[in-house]
Amino acid sequence: MQEFERKQLLERVEREGATVGADIPETITVQGEEIDLRTFVFEIKRRETVPPGERDRVEQAKRNLRRERVERIEQIEDGEIPRTEGEELAQSIIGIDRALNALENLGPTDLEREQQAKQAADTKRWMSFLKQALGHEDDQSARRGR
Repeated sequence: MQEFERKQLLERVEREGATVGADIPETITVQGEEIDLRTFVFEIKRRETVPPGERDRVEQAKRNLRRERVERIEQIEDGEIPRTEGEELAQSIIGIDRALNALENLGPTDLEREQQAKQAADTKRWMSFLKQALGHEDDQSARRGR
């Protein structure tokens, strides 16, 4: 592969809209292990949230995919590979990016923390309403010289 072809491939995988219309690969070999990537992503995405038991699995999958992406980019950058192999690597990188985008855009993963935050906000609004309704807010303002 010539240098300008290598640069074109690298530019294509780094392009902002590269994943638009791209498919998640059916299977992919990551760290020597074959993964049914499309099935995994769709299985996780069809749920509204990631169950607690699956969080670690999803985070590990994202780390492995990022690592594999870097390795494949390095193969294009450094390796003496034919143009067709470079094209295949670029396409697989775009597929990995598509899968990563899908996994990154999952709903909230910590429902308990989200519930606590909502409850704290509700309590704060309620206390503010009570202070205002009972006239305590006006008393404090008057004491401060307003």
